[in-house]
Amino acid sequence: MKYVLITGAYGGMGYQTVKLFASKGFTVFALDKKVLEKEPNVVPIIVDFTDGQSIQNAFQQVKSLTDELFAIVHFAGIYTLDSLVEIADEDFEKVFKINLYGAFCVNKTFMPLLKSGSRIIMTTSELAPLDPLPFTGLYAISKSALDKYAYSLKMELQLLGIFVSVIRAGAVSTGMLKVSTDALDRFCEKTTTYKCNAEKFKQIVNGVESKSVRPEKLPKKH
Repeated sequence: MKYVLITGAYGGMGYQTVKLFASKGFTVFALDKKVLEKEPNVVPIIVDFTDGQSIQNAFQQVKSLTDELFAIVHFAGIYTLDSLVEIADEDFEKVFKINLYGAFCVNKTFMPLLKSGSRIIMTTSELAPLDPLPFTGLYAISKSALDKYAYSLKMELQLLGIFVSVIRAGAVSTGMLKVSTDALDRFCEKTTTYKCNAEKFKQIVNGVESKSVRPEKLPKKH
């Protein structure tokens, strides 16, 4: 029996990955802030990825069932859309705690269960680190940091025979589009510095979405 741990397990890509591993006979530890009912070969565990103690509690639950993980697969993350000169300090910190600290803390905490031949798979972002749009800068910064963390971790863990891979996912049909649209709406309502610019940006984004993000152009979930 092989065991896999997945963070962000009940989001779009995360949940599809959980079902794939479970269908292949793996036992999957499905970590997320909100979980579903237990399914065959799936062990749901509620975790707050900003809280080290919560991650430690998850470790104890996993350790009670196995002393070795075949893989850790990371999908946990949060999207935000805000101005870098207006965002609240606690919101700035929250993005980094989930997108970067969460992955760091999970890897560090579960390291005793990784053996030579184990692997860590990090999902970062295809475009965000490369060309951030206005008001998406913090998301891009956090994903760029995660990207560099993953490659740095790869250089270290290869010395122990543990493989680290980075996935920059392309267009996938998940709930992210609605999340980004809702975030843009909230930003346009609250900004004072960019009131005019934000409305123009919203019109541009909505125009691009209507032309290029049509359901028939998105990959179907499997």
